[in-house]
Amino acid sequence: MKKSLFACAFVVLIGLLSASSVLADDILIKFKGGIGAIPISNVAVNATTGAVTVNRNIVRGVNSPGQIWRIEDLDATIKTNGDISVAGNGLVLAGGDSIGRTTGQSVFATLFCGTTGHSTNTTGIPLELNGDFKIDDVLTPIPPADCASPVLLIRTAGSGNWFAAGIPVFK
Repeated sequence: MKKSLFACAFVVLIGLLSASSVLADDILIKFKGGIGAIPISNVAVNATTGAVTVNRNIVRGVNSPGQIWRIEDLDATIKTNGDISVAGNGLVLAGGDSIGRTTGQSVFATLFCGTTGHSTNTTGIPLELNGDFKIDDVLTPIPPADCASPVLLIRTAGSGNWFAAGIPVFK
């Protein structure tokens, strides 16, 4: 009796370990922490002519906003089937007359694998007054099983500009 009970418990344990392994394997990429948008990438002054060149902070072809934004925290998990869960805290303006506010923005997420974007519903979800947000959606199109050079952008539903980026967690 003890042997068959032990054998049964062992089989159940192996099944649970296999199931948790399968569940863990369906995670494509995770992001922990966030970077707020700074609209200008760099400024160069020509030593001869004095001409000033200002370059926007464009990421994967997506423009930055016109003002600085900050994000307190970001956690995102993207699965191989395209399911995405993003929790963001404190996404607010970091400059200008509306500093510390969200100005009624709605946001959506775009995962770039290389240069190809995979987005949640571009209608977006409204930021809470304190800049918190939660996105639970499915990326369209579904990203490839091997996401080369992943970049996660949090974008405004209005212009599509990016406000924040996730920091990838590499295993």
